[in-house]
Amino acid sequence: MPAVAPAADLDDGPRTARSGVVRMCALTRRVEPVEALIRFVVGPDGAVVPDLRRRLPGRGLWLTASKAVVGQALRKGIFARGFRRKVAASPTFADEVEALLVAGVQDALAMAAKAGQVVAGFAKVERAIAERRAVALIHATDGAADGRRKLEAAARQTYIGADGGLPVIDALSSAQLDLALGRSNVIHAALTAGPANGSVLSRCQILVRYRTETGDAPDAGAMLDGDETDGSMARSRAVEHD
Repeated sequence: MPAVAPAADLDDGPRTARSGVVRMCALTRRVEPVEALIRFVVGPDGAVVPDLRRRLPGRGLWLTASKAVVGQALRKGIFARGFRRKVAASPTFADEVEALLVAGVQDALAMAAKAGQVVAGFAKVERAIAERRAVALIHATDGAADGRRKLEAAARQTYIGADGGLPVIDALSSAQLDLALGRSNVIHAALTAGPANGSVLSRCQILVRYRTETGDAPDAGAMLDGDETDGSMARSRAVEHD
């Protein structure tokens, strides 16, 4: 179980030596690894800004990486209460955060493609599986189920012993994959081995978590980085690599 961040650990710069590895969600009051949360800061204009890479200066408010939690925090005034000042956020703020997470996945895919670590098209993906070059499958969310079933069956047969064959990414639509990979009608693709694929997988993980995590818990107020935390409220959570 991760330890609670010390009370003196003020997050005036999340990349400093005192940045910490766990934080408390300002809505749910649960202590989580930072990889399972999103950090928010207030910009010079008073607008709430999602700090997805945890690099922006200033004090930060942390929320579970969940669209439901961000929406509840907005409705319950958690941002204003936590930052102890008037802040601005649009009624569609939770959707805007999701759009930024999608853009992050697209950027990571584009970088992986430029590095030659993405193949696209059913035949090329099938070949990458047969040659054991694929490390993850990518399917458009609006693609036909038949092609997906065939490729995943081939992966299970080829990668015997792997859980489910290969990791599967199904977070982006065909149009979003087209933009990321700079080509049209992308329905199936695959990541191949290389340093760029770790960023793709970690960004997909947080996007999926954001869309599916409910974060259900009673609201007990808001907390900024460095405020007192109660170790008894900490709970463990399995978090994959960042």
